[in-house]
Amino acid sequence: MKALVYHGPGSKAWEEFPDPVLLADTDAIVRVETTTICGTDLHILKGDVPTMADGRVIGHEAVGTVTEVGTGVKNVKVGDRVLVSCVTACGACRFCRDGSFGQCLGGGGWILGNEIDGTQAELVRVPFADNSTYPVPPGVSDEELLMLADILPTAYEVGVLNGRVRPGDVVVVVGAGPIGLSAITSAQLFSPSLVIAVDLTASRLEAAKQFGADVVINNGQQDAVAAVRELTGGLGADVAIEAVGVPATFELAVDLVRPGGHVANIGVHGTAATLHLERIWDRNLTITTGLVDTYSTPTLLKLLVGRQVDAAKFVTHHFGFDEFEKAYDTFSRAGDTGALKVVISRTVAE
Repeated sequence: MKALVYHGPGSKAWEEFPDPVLLADTDAIVRVETTTICGTDLHILKGDVPTMADGRVIGHEAVGTVTEVGTGVKNVKVGDRVLVSCVTACGACRFCRDGSFGQCLGGGGWILGNEIDGTQAELVRVPFADNSTYPVPPGVSDEELLMLADILPTAYEVGVLNGRVRPGDVVVVVGAGPIGLSAITSAQLFSPSLVIAVDLTASRLEAAKQFGADVVINNGQQDAVAAVRELTGGLGADVAIEAVGVPATFELAVDLVRPGGHVANIGVHGTAATLHLERIWDRNLTITTGLVDTYSTPTLLKLLVGRQVDAAKFVTHHFGFDEFEKAYDTFSRAGDTGALKVVISRTVAE
């Protein structure tokens, strides 16, 4: 098969690679029909994820067709079309029994495109297939469903739910990339009074407006902290969601919330950020971090099928499997290209 293989920081190649085989009776092999690129993949290519090894296939999101299953797989069969989740769950360990699949102790967690070969390939082995795939529902396109592999559950769980967004809250989202836009989308399920997007890029701030942000702030042109305080009577936001993964945006998110507020960090950080306890120790803040668990995927599937969540609008660019380099270039230069989510398919959409 062909696959996109990581060869160390800054290096990748679409090349011949051995077909995956079943290694456990709970595995399935999925023929990948549609996949995408995540901001985490860019962090991998920067060298921010030390568990990613040279020679491993990148990617952790896919929709495809099951071609082979192990003898222990009960709920998935050959020919089924499935969403492959970014998180794999053994279903039996202490954390899986609590719904914390991202912390799986039984060989799961975020392993695809990290600790094992991933989904940016013609075929992928999916461990614990019964717990780590979801049937494709009728009436939903592959690219819509693909947004539930990672970005929507990540923003919903790690951003909105961890941040304890409640009706009437002022929510500020730092970073208007795909994860930030997903946070804006899912925050609206809880009827906040005001959603504010902060970013440095005009095209992403324009996208934030289209996704429902009430106010956008370009923090390269104005003081975001002063602007948010002016909008909130001097208090600050009730919830700040960090959706970038660099020190400056985390530190900004902390400064944007009111006393007693919540800071929910989603971003993947590759370098240290400073926690200014000398300024915030007496402000009663709650700061949360997290890796997505995907326990919310069934709920989000219902919302997608019921058209309460519009996932299609995240997709801005389409590419074929022979265009991975072009897709990565487009996605990595989002400020210039306007890319939100790029979809890579065996058959490119018109």
